[in-house]
Amino acid sequence: MNIFHKVALQSLRKNRTRTAVTIIGVILSAAMITAVITFGVSLLHYMAQGAAQKYGDWHVAFLDADPAFAQEQADNEAVAGTATFENIGYAPLADGGAPNKPYLFIAGFHEKTFDTLPITLLSGRLPENCGELLVSGRAATEGGVSYAVGDTVSFSVGDRVYGDRELGQGDPYTPGVETFVPQEVKAYTVVGICATPVFEGDAAPGYTMITKSDDADAADSLSIFVTLKNPRRVHAYARSAAGAHAYLLNHDVLRIMGLSDDPADKVFNALLYAFGGIIIAIIMIGSIFLIYNSFSISLNERMRQIGLLASMGATAKQLRNSVLFEGLCIGIVGIPFGVLTGLGSIGLVIAFAAKNFSTIFHFGVPLTLHLSVSAILGAAMISLVTILISAYIPAKKAAGTPVMECIRQTNAIKVEPKAIKTPRLAQRIYGLEGILALKNFKRDKKRYRSIILSLVLSIVLFLSTSALVMDLKRMSEQADVVTDYDIGFGVQDMDNGEMLELYGRLKTVEGVTQSSYQADLEYTCAVPADALSNAYWETAGTRQPDGMAELSMVAQFLDDNTYLEILGRLGLAAEEYTGQNAKIIAVAKIQARESQAEGMHGLPDLFANNSADVTLIPHTNGELNMAAAQDANITCVETVPPDTPPSTAYIPQQPYFLQVMLPYSRIGEFIPANGLVDTRVKGFTFRSSDPPQSMAAIKTVIQDAGVSSAYLLLNTSELLEENRSYIFVANLFAYTFILMISLIAVANVFNTISTNIKLRRRELAMLRSVGMSDRDFNKMMRFECVFYGVKALLYGLPLAVVCAWFIHSSMVTGQVGFTLPWGSIGISILGVFLVIFITMLYAVGKIRKENIIDALRDDMA
Repeated sequence: MNIFHKVALQSLRKNRTRTAVTIIGVILSAAMITAVITFGVSLLHYMAQGAAQKYGDWHVAFLDADPAFAQEQADNEAVAGTATFENIGYAPLADGGAPNKPYLFIAGFHEKTFDTLPITLLSGRLPENCGELLVSGRAATEGGVSYAVGDTVSFSVGDRVYGDRELGQGDPYTPGVETFVPQEVKAYTVVGICATPVFEGDAAPGYTMITKSDDADAADSLSIFVTLKNPRRVHAYARSAAGAHAYLLNHDVLRIMGLSDDPADKVFNALLYAFGGIIIAIIMIGSIFLIYNSFSISLNERMRQIGLLASMGATAKQLRNSVLFEGLCIGIVGIPFGVLTGLGSIGLVIAFAAKNFSTIFHFGVPLTLHLSVSAILGAAMISLVTILISAYIPAKKAAGTPVMECIRQTNAIKVEPKAIKTPRLAQRIYGLEGILALKNFKRDKKRYRSIILSLVLSIVLFLSTSALVMDLKRMSEQADVVTDYDIGFGVQDMDNGEMLELYGRLKTVEGVTQSSYQADLEYTCAVPADALSNAYWETAGTRQPDGMAELSMVAQFLDDNTYLEILGRLGLAAEEYTGQNAKIIAVAKIQARESQAEGMHGLPDLFANNSADVTLIPHTNGELNMAAAQDANITCVETVPPDTPPSTAYIPQQPYFLQVMLPYSRIGEFIPANGLVDTRVKGFTFRSSDPPQSMAAIKTVIQDAGVSSAYLLLNTSELLEENRSYIFVANLFAYTFILMISLIAVANVFNTISTNIKLRRRELAMLRSVGMSDRDFNKMMRFECVFYGVKALLYGLPLAVVCAWFIHSSMVTGQVGFTLPWGSIGISILGVFLVIFITMLYAVGKIRKENIIDALRDDMA
């Protein structure tokens, strides 16, 4: 150890308070950096595991391969495992389907395939043999397929051909170019409905139907799904192995790993890393300023010592290295404690929030602390770089100061008499004590600015972080799910008698507190053109002077008790709106695009008056059934209709909302003689004191009842719980971050003010020696506190608002507008003055205990 290192260690021991505060700052900085990086790594690991469970743990798929190619990939050294299904063939849709999807694609799964490619069942079960079929949800919603569980269907199965080449799911549909060649007719029994499989791309020409592969038949066309040992080589592997085969990447898994080449995923990763980078940058800025002030003040104290070392031959490089060694010593003590503190604190936070994460993502995998050696080393290196930058800046400045200036310390204060002149009005307002405080600012601007900058930085860090937290909370709250039921059961083709019988069994299951049933039927409302409002014609773009206008409408038949409750809330007489040929209530509004109205209130009316004479025309097989049309008088009301049961039916978007509500007892009046009316959805809704328990009981009852119709059972309370978990997680991490940022800011201000007061011990001792009383002395220090606080707030608040707006503009999406964090602004104003006064009391209290003669003799050398 050379003399410069000994001098550095001696300085650290001599100024133990400042050294301790600096080490605490390093610990906080390293802890926060470690916590942020470790949490990011843990979250990505958790999401990657969840994505693999939800979408399958494969990385690349070849959708049209022969058995030889599949075996070649299975034997590849870079491959960890494979799964395959048989491409049985295509079947043309009777109604043509979507323009780019005119086929059904039948896939034959093996047992292993069901494990590798997770299938989300909406109803029914998985196929158990080659004669059973699982229908994907998109085939029903977009392709017009309306198969129910238990239906027997048959298809003319064949191949898509272009010239001599067979086309697969990786080849988009090209009308007029490709041809369909039928091979055989296959019959299946529908056993379930599932969500659209992840391997069905948007450009795939066929809606996926899944059956069990017949292992006795030798497949000549396969889809193979490959899991690699090293996912980072996925793009190179896919390009080299594919050859002429089309391939598909599992972007849902690769996105989380940062390996997806999809432009949208690149934007996602850029935003993710930018968010983490901004947080680390905020931490580094606060830490650099804290540590920089500590070293800068230390060097100001030791300026004469540096001058003496330089006069004896010490080079600028040796002096800089001495200060950097001092920083390295602080880092050796602070960084390990900081890393351990960061790991321990983020471990506790993750353990506390793990349950809420499982509610948000529904992965079925736990969020745990995932330790990464590279991440921990990276956090330690960032902390070390922060310390060295903080030490290097003042060290370079001190080493470049001329030797005689250092020894004489003539560069400490350079001021002209005019610079400290104060107006007479200020003398009358502040008095002698205030003028002394003001002159001190003018005389020693360097120390004054360091304190102001510390306070400004603290304000900016606190308010910027608080504004970001507030934006995240508002984004979470904006996504709040509002519904009037916990559990919904929706169906389309179930017989009304069977539906009501099932309802009678379900409404008594354990936990159900409220229940209702309804049927929503498709209608067209024919209304005189002059009965429509100006708002409607403005939305329509053209005005029809006379005649009849036809509007799409839904007739919502509610159980009688629910209907009577609505009449009671609206103050309508039940005798006028119940019974045969009674009046009908309707909700008729224009759906304004930019409306901020609460529910239906405040939206423009569809009709010119509150009541209108209209003609209700039911839909039968998608056509208007004019023979069953009937006249009715509707009364428009201001209310939000009860939520409909869950449905996968396609609902066309209209610029208006028109829905009539009737008691279920009148449904017979509106059904034609042939009994055929197109049903959008019918079913039940339930409120429950324990939704998960009731959901399990309802599933059991439905299975016991042997329901064969395609249905959708939804627990909406999970969505509400998910949103509450979003808010909880956002609050937990945000306020933890704010707390640690605030600790760094307080340590920064405490270190700067207390050390600056200590450097003025001779000046303050001199004032006391010439007769300044303790009362006047305290008054002068209070003036200094006020000047510090006011000046810091004048600069800090506007700068913090600008930073908060910049962060909001660059990172916040959706309809969340920029709002000032007024609560945090109030806290920062009170906090600034509180920290200043407490620090002043501490520093001045220590000086007051010193002997005046000893303080006057101390030349701070």
